[in-house]
Amino acid sequence: MEIERRDFLKASAQIMAFGPALPGWGGERPASDAKQFAAYQERRRKELWGLLGDLPWQHKPGPPKVLKKEKHDGYTLERLVLDLNGVEPVPALLLIPDKLQKPAPGLLFIHWHGGMYDLGKEQLLVGDDAQPASAPVCAEKGLVTLAIDSWCFGERKHEKVGHTGEEDAFKLMLWRGRVLWGMMMFDEFRAMDYLASRPEVDPKRLGAFGMSMGSTKAWWLAALDPRVRLCLDVCCLTDFEELIKIHNLKGHGIYYYVPSLLKHFESAQINELIVPRSRLSVNGRKDDLTPPAGVEKIRDHLLPLYRQYGREEDCRIELFDCAHVELPEMRQLILGWMDKYLANPTARA
Repeated sequence: MEIERRDFLKASAQIMAFGPALPGWGGERPASDAKQFAAYQERRRKELWGLLGDLPWQHKPGPPKVLKKEKHDGYTLERLVLDLNGVEPVPALLLIPDKLQKPAPGLLFIHWHGGMYDLGKEQLLVGDDAQPASAPVCAEKGLVTLAIDSWCFGERKHEKVGHTGEEDAFKLMLWRGRVLWGMMMFDEFRAMDYLASRPEVDPKRLGAFGMSMGSTKAWWLAALDPRVRLCLDVCCLTDFEELIKIHNLKGHGIYYYVPSLLKHFESAQINELIVPRSRLSVNGRKDDLTPPAGVEKIRDHLLPLYRQYGREEDCRIELFDCAHVELPEMRQLILGWMDKYLANPTARA
């Protein structure tokens, strides 16, 4: 699909004239009609995609290459190379649980940044002090789980110094009309295409899960892609304006910044594109990447919308007394939501 700038300008004008405003919403939009709200979300979703630079929608992905299959405790791991963007191949891991219901729920695991350019997708398997490995729990829950290397990470780290490679990629993409964050999100979107296409997977039960950079990618992806039935984001639900107030733009990497984004969207307005799909966000009150006032602002924006749909219990946004770390009590919540909204075949989206 080719997205042209004039289409988004036209859509933006339509949004502003669409209907009565609900207090607390940014801009005018339908206040109560679910069908109109869904149409509003679709227009805004296109506008958000349009801010992400020139994306290779015209590229038709080729078949995946299976490099290796490994047997692990509770699952089989396929090491793959995916053709997602037509620019460079994308190494990936696919975890297929031994406990496999057919069709099975699918989960896109999205790795963090943390300056750990060598880690990438392997975070799914090994974890870190800040977050335990997720592969064992994904296997136990019967989730077919896909993880890819993001641009500049893992096997896609092309410079000896990862930070230099990231900055060079950001600059070169800008010159060529692309945005690094846009290309990152495009790859995750196409990775979800692949996950949904797997014969083991139920395409109506898809989730996205990540911490830190992976958290931000998870809620952006859920906003951009209505197929995401459950969004699980850990320690990075950041309100942009609150981040500016505490003078911590330096806390997030250069990949994070999208030209002209604040002319069109606040963080809460991106997140409202997920409504009424299921959402768990757990964050640290002492985390300066995620100012707590901003987390509360996004929560207070979203909960009335979920309540309007009769889905208040399907959105939970919490602050814990910690910094940038996934606590055991956070993990317990995550596991419960995996059970309720993915592993359970009868759960509503």
